[in-house]
Amino acid sequence: MSTLVEPGDVHTIAPEMPAMFDGMKLAAVATVLYFLVRCLNLKSPTAPPDVTYQDTPLNRYLLKSCPILTKAYIPPLLWGKSGHLQTALYGKMGRVSSPTPCGVRKYLLMQDGATATFDLFEPLGDHRTGDDITMVICPGIGNHSEKHYIRTFVDHSQRQGYRCAVLNHLGALPNIELTSPRMFTYGCTWEFAAMVGYIKRAFPQTLLIVVGFSLGGNIVCKFLGENRINQERVLCCVSVCQGYSALRAQETFLQWDQCRRLYNFLMADNMKKIILSHRGSLFGMNSSKMDDADLSRLYTATSLMQIDDNIMRKFHGHDTLKEYYEKESCVHYIHNVNVPLLLVNSSDDPLVHQSLLTIPRTLAEKKQNVIFALTLHGGHLGFFEGAVLFPQPLTWMDKVIVGYANAICQWERHRPPCQRTRRGPCPQAKRKA
Repeated sequence: MSTLVEPGDVHTIAPEMPAMFDGMKLAAVATVLYFLVRCLNLKSPTAPPDVTYQDTPLNRYLLKSCPILTKAYIPPLLWGKSGHLQTALYGKMGRVSSPTPCGVRKYLLMQDGATATFDLFEPLGDHRTGDDITMVICPGIGNHSEKHYIRTFVDHSQRQGYRCAVLNHLGALPNIELTSPRMFTYGCTWEFAAMVGYIKRAFPQTLLIVVGFSLGGNIVCKFLGENRINQERVLCCVSVCQGYSALRAQETFLQWDQCRRLYNFLMADNMKKIILSHRGSLFGMNSSKMDDADLSRLYTATSLMQIDDNIMRKFHGHDTLKEYYEKESCVHYIHNVNVPLLLVNSSDDPLVHQSLLTIPRTLAEKKQNVIFALTLHGGHLGFFEGAVLFPQPLTWMDKVIVGYANAICQWERHRPPCQRTRRGPCPQAKRKA
């Protein structure tokens, strides 16, 4: 049985409709591409770091001997110009194809009953100068020697002839119990000082390269500036991606600019997990400075500032959050550091606000021993390198620290014996009879 179709029942599509649909598709694709270009910052150029320094013989030698500081840093093409993706990849993976260096864990009993730990890695060959050089390394917030970015850097340093000592922040290792009601804080240098003291005693001929990442950069610069004695046998110091002033940084962490408020929440959540994993030691001991009310406030905290105010400042008896941030920030000590000092930051670091970078820039303009290198890209402790998509295992950050250290060691090697770091005064010339 056939059905008759009346002429009025037939609907035709106007010839303009397919063109309109194609135009909508093109508009959608163009919109997506626009946001990808904007979000991935694809139009941003590659450029050498912006280096601030005084024109001295040492600084000219360092920039010549460490050319990576004056050449363009080239991140992976498709995503490496996004500070957020660089930071996210560092935070999630640490590094690509991370090695597993073999070290020995050391335990140091502190005066207050705490047990500091650090891992010691021997060099895999002789140093190019023939000297005994040890890198004393302080990781970022809540980090330790087992983090991938630390393992990658240690392996690279070992292959260049450096012994490495890596501090494990107090409470950061999940399998090491706290032995006192205290954990690491933003600027406490006690554990780092204990590790450095051990290295100096165990290896009386060694010279030190001091390295700090993020929060660790604040700790090492504060340690060196606290007492001139701390700079003995230190060849140089390198700080990467620190914020210099916690008091000034706290204001920026409450802003949504660069999603900083979100990063604040995520870091606070991680800190809560570390603190709660040691709840018995921090809240249960008789000598604890915390009570149940502090524990309740910890559960509801959504920012690092709330955790610092309710928990962290009390470990060292600070009365206010402002006092805690002022006493624990290296900005009040770094001007006392007289050894060669390399400060590295990235312009697209979502955790370190641009306003904080006036601190290292002003310092480099005033002090001859300071070089401040500011990259255009790199995020927070990212600094991945690569051609298009896949990053290389070794980062720009790893290369620049070791390159700068090598240059310092070579400079030290060519100095007159009486001017070298570990030498005493020049012997007096014999008088003619």
